[in-house]
Amino acid sequence: MKVDIYNQLVRASATRRDVLRGAASLAALGAATGTGLGALVGSASAQEDLRAQILQIPGVGKGSPTDADWQKVGELCLGATKSSVKEGEFAGVELTFMGLNNQNLHNFLFRGFLKPWEAYTGAKINWIDLAQADYNARLQQSIATGTVDFDVIEMGAPFEGDTASKGLLDEMPDWVKTQIEADDIVGYLKPPVGTWDGKTYRITIDGDCHTFAYRKDYFGDGSITGMADAPKFWDEVNAASIAVKGKTDPLTGLPAYGFLDPLKGWGGFGFYFLEDRASAYAKHPDDPAWLFDPETMKPRVNNPAFVQAIQDVMDLIAAGAYPPDQINADPGTTAFQQFLAGTGAALTWWGDVGSMARTSDTSVVGDVVSFSINPGAKKVYNSKTSAWEEKENFAPNMAYIGWGVYVTSRVSGDEKKRKAAWSAAAHLGGKDLSLWTAAYPSGFQPYRQSHFQYDEWEKAGYDRAFVEDYLGSNADSYNHPNAAIEPRIPGIFQYYSVAEDELAKGFAGQYKSAQETADAIAAAWEKITDQIGRESQIKLYKASLGMQA
Repeated sequence: MKVDIYNQLVRASATRRDVLRGAASLAALGAATGTGLGALVGSASAQEDLRAQILQIPGVGKGSPTDADWQKVGELCLGATKSSVKEGEFAGVELTFMGLNNQNLHNFLFRGFLKPWEAYTGAKINWIDLAQADYNARLQQSIATGTVDFDVIEMGAPFEGDTASKGLLDEMPDWVKTQIEADDIVGYLKPPVGTWDGKTYRITIDGDCHTFAYRKDYFGDGSITGMADAPKFWDEVNAASIAVKGKTDPLTGLPAYGFLDPLKGWGGFGFYFLEDRASAYAKHPDDPAWLFDPETMKPRVNNPAFVQAIQDVMDLIAAGAYPPDQINADPGTTAFQQFLAGTGAALTWWGDVGSMARTSDTSVVGDVVSFSINPGAKKVYNSKTSAWEEKENFAPNMAYIGWGVYVTSRVSGDEKKRKAAWSAAAHLGGKDLSLWTAAYPSGFQPYRQSHFQYDEWEKAGYDRAFVEDYLGSNADSYNHPNAAIEPRIPGIFQYYSVAEDELAKGFAGQYKSAQETADAIAAAWEKITDQIGRESQIKLYKASLGMQA
């Protein structure tokens, strides 16, 4: 589909749902073509029964899931493990697993999912839990000092350049690809994502992209923003944020606030939220690159597009449009302490905010939240001509390319331990278990084609309109022809972390302007590129964009 046609469809929210229904039907028809359906009815029915069963644990609207729920889901999804592993086969094996402990998600769920796996296989897992802000530093330290002390790691694709390129990962066995039904992954997460030099290393467990979550009660006739519809462009986002200053939130009765930008860094992950604004201005439909010049690795982070994005944020700071002390709000704060708790009209975030809105005890916005792709811009900067083009542009940010589970080369010389590590990873990345993580608070969002079956979500307790908005915003982002794709290059979080540091200075007024802030980021990025090696970075950056080296 051409970009301009797609952009027109995106601006018509009702049309989007119709397009998705048609796309889903075509996908289902294509999947069925050439299949001996009669022979599959029994197994398909059994899988449908299992999927329906786990989606009732605990059931939408019945409170946040507990450790007992995670263990029950893990046990019900052990079928694939039992087909390839004998009971007690891994007795005496100990594995170390490194991952996140954010918001009682990620590793906390993995513990529950894997307890039945441990009981069946006889293996034991030791856990290394990291806060999001500490993740990059811990991983880079292990790499730099040669002290990798984990056998299995939860990691995002951007770090593949730092790990796979250094021989730190174990290649995925073929039996794992079969067990996890890898062909079910959405298109943009398939190879080259998860691979390096033609070898596969990643079990995908997430499909990260940022989407726009907003409160419906802030918009419409007579609303406090005065806007009939939710913003579709970033200038409208800023206008809405300023319009509600001094007014009362219609749900909580507390002060109303508009868009929630995180102004504090988050170990490099906070830079994605500045990218959400910048990609609309910077990602030209005719150019796959938007962070660096692909021929020279010269940063684009200080071009007029990024400067505009930084200026947008500075304008809201100057207007006093943010909640008090927003300068100390990181993305975890904006999502979990602010938006889901009833503060603010909108934010961009990963898709799990959507499922948590309806299934977490901490959410009060489940009945008033809606979703779309990230806002667009009414102009786009063309880096090839060094000029603005006055035309509407949408470029959803594929922020982080999702979490995956990887096995490290520490186990490569011990076949029993290696099989155990891959079996644990495959259990977490199983097709049925993944449906549960997409539908309930987990830290993950939909990433498989099979996650977009609306009927399954309705049976879990979601209403159809909510599902169409939530899943639709993810599908629209994944499939957008002008999506801003994350580069898998060494040091990417070095770039992001230093960008956060310089942005924090700019937002605190230590730099004189948005341009000066952007220039400071660009200068720091140039130093990182030279330290890593410019020619190799150019080669890998081009490869990550699908360009010829």
